[in-house]
Amino acid sequence: MAKTPSCFIAGAGSFDGMSILPEKEDLVIAADGGYIYLKQAGIEPDVLLGDFDSIDRIPAHKNTICHPPEKDDTDMALAVAYGKEKGCRRFFIYGGLGGRLDHTIANIQLLTGMSKDGIETYFIGEGIIMTALTQEKIDFDEKSSGMISVFAMGEKALGVTETGLKYCLDHAELTCDRALGVSNEFTGKRAEVSVESGTLLLIWNVENGIPVERVYINT
Repeated sequence: MAKTPSCFIAGAGSFDGMSILPEKEDLVIAADGGYIYLKQAGIEPDVLLGDFDSIDRIPAHKNTICHPPEKDDTDMALAVAYGKEKGCRRFFIYGGLGGRLDHTIANIQLLTGMSKDGIETYFIGEGIIMTALTQEKIDFDEKSSGMISVFAMGEKALGVTETGLKYCLDHAELTCDRALGVSNEFTGKRAEVSVESGTLLLIWNVENGIPVERVYINT
């Protein structure tokens, strides 16, 4: 059976290289100034889109989609919408963190919405990987090291379990007004984070890569 293509997006935020690279069948999108980062990485995007307010000119590209500066969605959100229209259900997004704080917050909101839609998404940059879980479980292998932080996105996240980490939780309740899950640590054991209801935001060191397993929980 053919592999469903992933979507790789480069935005105009902070960029420190691509730790995970697209394969031939994957969709690559440059969102506005992310085009410059992709060119620096030697990667030609399949499509270039945005209002192009972060670069001096619209680059010459065979597949360019221009949007007006006055719009309801960010260039990153438009790029995600394009990838979803093309059938992608797994996203790797660079240049979506750092830079303008308001855009970083907008991207965290975007990530939360994608998780609720059942779309596996990773924002990568600033030395970290960030993802969101909604009624899911993920596992990290024994080689993982450093910090991992977990936050409730929404009023409550229920049935939160963390095992194999320095500080463990068992069907705990996390809320949006207390950072109970910040600055946990990998211990050299296989680690698991899961949430039965609500959405979690997870942040860990980029050197650990993406989780070795990710599954939905039926409750």
